[in-house]
Amino acid sequence: MTEKNQQETGTRSSPWRQPVMWLVIGLPVAVVIAGIIMIILAGGEGATDVVPDDVQRTAQIQTADLGPDQTAHDMRLSAIARIDLEGAFVEVLPVNGDFDREAPLRLHLLHPALEDGDQAFEVQPTETGWRADGTPGVEHAWRVRLEPMDGQWRLHGRLPAGQQAVSLRPSMDLGAPDDAPRQPFANGQAQ
Repeated sequence: MTEKNQQETGTRSSPWRQPVMWLVIGLPVAVVIAGIIMIILAGGEGATDVVPDDVQRTAQIQTADLGPDQTAHDMRLSAIARIDLEGAFVEVLPVNGDFDREAPLRLHLLHPALEDGDQAFEVQPTETGWRADGTPGVEHAWRVRLEPMDGQWRLHGRLPAGQQAVSLRPSMDLGAPDDAPRQPFANGQAQ
């Protein structure tokens, strides 16, 4: 039936048979449903898994204690953490700084998205560094944190997926400590 025929007979087609009506009603309904789904997904399990550091909240500002990072920087600490898949152990090797070689350390492997995936190892002193039994997976990246049992200092690193070793350093890159001797420029090179 054409529009002219409809006008002559006085019959009109249902508004639900018009494609424009489906757009007028269908698009807003689809947007509302998609918004509800996004809110459910964003607020689901693991939605608030964030950095595991203790923070203080003042108004909308979060502040973390950077004292352990500053201490590690002042002590010039750095280390290498490695995963030995064949030997089924994790190992920490000191690179620089004055570590207490008799004290055990805590090595945290923090999952990039889920707090339930975090792993912690109490690494015990050995001749070359510290070691603990266990093999975390290397199928995804890890954020790595090393600290003594008393938490006086901490070192951080990122272990990419598939890699088995990571360099651990203080998270604060402040340059040399204030009491460090200044090195003269060599051959006119600027630092």
